[in-house]
Amino acid sequence: MPIDAAKATSAEPRTTELAWDHKDVQLYHLGIGAGAATPEKPRPATDPDELRYTLESALHVLPSFATVAGGGMALAGGLSAPGIDVDLAAVLHGGQTVTVHRPLPVRGHATQTSSVPAVYDKGKAAVIVLRSEVAGDDGPLWTCDTQIFVRGEGGFGGDRGPSARLELPDRAPDLSTERHIREDQALLYRLSGDWNPLHADPEFAKLAGFDRPILHGLCTYGVTLKAVVDTALGGDVARVRSYTTRFAGVVFPGETLRIRQWREPGRVQVSVTAADRDEAPVLADTVVEHR
Repeated sequence: MPIDAAKATSAEPRTTELAWDHKDVQLYHLGIGAGAATPEKPRPATDPDELRYTLESALHVLPSFATVAGGGMALAGGLSAPGIDVDLAAVLHGGQTVTVHRPLPVRGHATQTSSVPAVYDKGKAAVIVLRSEVAGDDGPLWTCDTQIFVRGEGGFGGDRGPSARLELPDRAPDLSTERHIREDQALLYRLSGDWNPLHADPEFAKLAGFDRPILHGLCTYGVTLKAVVDTALGGDVARVRSYTTRFAGVVFPGETLRIRQWREPGRVQVSVTAADRDEAPVLADTVVEHR
């Protein structure tokens, strides 16, 4: 059996040393669209509101950078865990949560401790849950919880896991914004460390069941958090406490995302759809908790 759930969940946590600097942060921000004009606010790439993501002397780190810091992609870490041997073409990112313990530094060295707390049996698929806890010399920095969806690997008799869904508020959104995904967005984003050919190679994408390469789910994740920070949190990345989502559908480079936000005390609930495909769901069960 390609997935040995008992072996994966009982394995000793693995540790990895991470290091990053301002160039990694800037590249990540550019990969999620920093510096690009938006329909709501056309502006030059050198607008001060964008330079805080791209200029080293003014740099603030968006918390979703945690998913790529040090080049240690959480998705890849889960696939290399003991007891797990799966076909990359069968893998999709199911969900992601980043919990921030303090603002992310522009440059740093840290230790990442990774474990597999659960493997769920969804019948026709398996869901691998990976937890990565990252700490620097001054204590905890962030925790990432990643859900990895593997088609064709279910049916081993395990726990199905949680299936609750978060309903959207029964009212109009407080904010609605659009973000265009450039044709080369995936090619730029993958330079932050996710080299899965699904996002670049048309032939590999066909093997995975897509007629062309798709955008990384974590790129959409970052684009969305930046939109929420910029529009609902006054551009203050330090206000973010945690950010969670479920990847409900794919995005193709060249499309436009519609990001709807509902403000609630201490949090923003978010829905992301593909505006060009009849509002096809992209991100669901999405919440940004904030200070």
